[in-house]
Amino acid sequence: MLKNLLFIFLALLHFNFYSQKDNIKLVSWNIRDFGQTKSSEELDEIAEIVRDVDIIAIQEVVAGYGGAQAVAKLTDMLNRKGNNWDYVISNPTNSSKYVTERYAFIWKTKHIKIKNRGGLVAELDFQIDREPFLLDFYLGKRKFSILNFHSRPFNKDPESEIRALTKFVTNTANTTLILAGDFNVDEKEAVFSELKRKGFAAAVSNQKTTLKRTCDQNDYLNYAIDNIFYSKEVYKLEGRVIDFVKFCESLEKARKISDHLPIFLKFSLR
Repeated sequence: MLKNLLFIFLALLHFNFYSQKDNIKLVSWNIRDFGQTKSSEELDEIAEIVRDVDIIAIQEVVAGYGGAQAVAKLTDMLNRKGNNWDYVISNPTNSSKYVTERYAFIWKTKHIKIKNRGGLVAELDFQIDREPFLLDFYLGKRKFSILNFHSRPFNKDPESEIRALTKFVTNTANTTLILAGDFNVDEKEAVFSELKRKGFAAAVSNQKTTLKRTCDQNDYLNYAIDNIFYSKEVYKLEGRVIDFVKFCESLEKARKISDHLPIFLKFSLR
């Protein structure tokens, strides 16, 4: 009897360990003006918000001085909170000086590995102002790729960029693909129909992700424009917006961190 109970306990422990290891938690976050304007206190608050996830995809990293340093400092703060993390930063996007920025990925190294440092998608350079950043990740022998993307503003035709991006991702050899970022378009709009028809699904729907400048009766959310789309090889376990504001009284302080909320996706690979 005791031997049987011990066997069951070890089997459950083994299953729990591997099921947890095989689940991946991803956050996509447009952290406004992510560079030297962020204080150490604000960087630590960001670290507290994302410390329990496995991969962070950041948009709007400052292209000039301060952007790379902020990513390195945030990674160092995460390393001090109990896990080992690594990071990569893209080259500046090939845009005008008023638009160009970098992308960044930060991830826990215990189970997730990379084999190269990724790169901006050059073939989209002339179709997208801030061409996306593609990086391949490995969970054991299983590969999945994340495309980090920040579209042009809503009044400058982000739809044409989304159509170009859709054509690229549906023709790419990277079959297990996640598209994370700030699209400046709500996922319910028709421009995403082709992406969905090709088997991609959205992590969240009808959830606002941007912050107003002022708060009225605890209503501080504006537009549903940030999201994570994932191919059919990805199995969604949970998708949500991380609301780190919570109360009107916190809005001013929260906006110093970012005017966008992070998108969270917990998934496994089919």
